[in-house]
Amino acid sequence: MTVSGQWQQRVGSQRDWIWRGWQTRYTYLRSPGFEGQGEPPVASPPLILLHGFGASIGHWRNNLADLAQHHTVYALDMLGFGASQKAPAQYNVSLWVEQVYDFWKAFINEPVVLVGNSIGSLVCLAAAEAHPEMVRGVVMLSLPDPSIREETIPAWLRPIITTVEGVVASPALLKTIFYFVRRPSIVRRWASIAYANPTAVTEELVEILAGPAQDRGSAQAFCAILKAMASSKFGPSVKKVLQNLKIPMLLIWGREDRMIPPGLARQFGQHNTGLQVVELENAGHCLHDECPEQVNKMILEWLNEQCAGAPVLPSASASSAIFSP
Repeated sequence: MTVSGQWQQRVGSQRDWIWRGWQTRYTYLRSPGFEGQGEPPVASPPLILLHGFGASIGHWRNNLADLAQHHTVYALDMLGFGASQKAPAQYNVSLWVEQVYDFWKAFINEPVVLVGNSIGSLVCLAAAEAHPEMVRGVVMLSLPDPSIREETIPAWLRPIITTVEGVVASPALLKTIFYFVRRPSIVRRWASIAYANPTAVTEELVEILAGPAQDRGSAQAFCAILKAMASSKFGPSVKKVLQNLKIPMLLIWGREDRMIPPGLARQFGQHNTGLQVVELENAGHCLHDECPEQVNKMILEWLNEQCAGAPVLPSASASSAIFSP
């Protein structure tokens, strides 16, 4: 696969940061209106963007510039993904929460709005509970809940499933699977499941998703992360965390999401009166990349409402439905 790198020009100023001895990657874009004028006013909080499984900073290439028109925006490659080191770590949501928190302390140190996709959304939610002083609000684009597995599998069946998964998740088998699925042709097939619109699965997207899988240690990191994700201890219960948070939250879900059932969005909305739920027509699991103009506008309108007190109206072009809990 030929790596063009053209998307790199659209994701801001990339930098490396050493966290706990591991090299990690981040990028940032400052709002043009604040260049040379000090920090943005309190009404425009900084944003931190967190990608989903197998993705990276590049997955936000169609969002960063629009969001940075009014906010300073940061995006991180979580440890084990993108251009961050494929470290031999104990991967789980808590590890990434601490990465985000330490990054925030080192570079920002004022309340931010966290924006995540998929696993990134779960990290955002967990970070808001663990470090409330850091988070002013949360935007989530699809949201997995590790606890659902425990709720749906009968207690007597769990030991059997755990045994089977232990065999399937053996390092030797997972590495074999990894070397197969990292091929660009297979990456394209997987991406076509995550996207409702086939034309959104471009060569550039495949490059972004497949490139990091060639890095040293990528096979070991893939095995460790995939095995961790199979456990209910991978992350917190979304429903329980939602009940504990008292900050503005926005959850946007693609109605054509084939990775996580869209019906969960309305269930989550019942657990927190501060959670605004929006379902987006003709969008899949990675709706921020598939429908960037619509999603960017929704996020900015919501931020304007929550941070400046201005009224927000649903975008007519978004063909969305809003459900108030």
